[in-house]
Amino acid sequence: MTIKTDHRLLYLQVIEHIKQDIEAGKYQEGERLPSEFELSKQLGISRATLREALRILEDENIVVRRHGVGTFVRARALFSSGIEELFSVTEMIERGGKKPGTVFLSSNTRQATEEEARRFKLHTEESVLVVERVRTADHVPVVYCLDHIPSNLLPIKHNQEESLFNLLEKEANRSVLYAVTHIEPIGYHNRISEILECPPEASLLVLKQMHYDQNDKPVLYSVNYFRSDTFDFHVVRRRV
Repeated sequence: MTIKTDHRLLYLQVIEHIKQDIEAGKYQEGERLPSEFELSKQLGISRATLREALRILEDENIVVRRHGVGTFVRARALFSSGIEELFSVTEMIERGGKKPGTVFLSSNTRQATEEEARRFKLHTEESVLVVERVRTADHVPVVYCLDHIPSNLLPIKHNQEESLFNLLEKEANRSVLYAVTHIEPIGYHNRISEILECPPEASLLVLKQMHYDQNDKPVLYSVNYFRSDTFDFHVVRRRV
């Protein structure tokens, strides 16, 4: 069946056709699609129709378009999680069937800023522990983590490989029960994208989270940069 023998809206036919080609392996993950001129000629459609189809495919995270470069098949996420579920990065990687690892970058204790004192309900003269790490899955870097913890909760010389959730429970008897999360998609980041070895077309998904313990006390503020080609977050929304 050719595109023009089907009487549905042309762009819907194009979307289905490209999806079928990807599923059949004609185009591999990360592969560049033919140019708009070539693809529209192959399908016998206008470039305007093709652009509308590609726009929707990009909205559906099937392809990613890079201005002046081309359209690429988006790699499927290795890790998927409901955003309403709270897992440590270690747990998320393990649930994806990969071995979690850590590349430790830095750790230091410094006086809390006014914003940090407000977040953690500290006195301004109190200090926070700042930990910078890269989390890996089967030795591949996938998440850049910047964590802030009141320094009275964790020793400076902690186990750098262990989940901070586990350390807080063992060292401070604080169980992380929930988090308030803000999500920000960003493009290519000069430093962090390089650390995570991101391909140029891969954007980053930033989760800024304040974690609370069993007594509703803030115990951990994290800023985690996830590779969007590796992680997929979704949410179940119910009508109330």
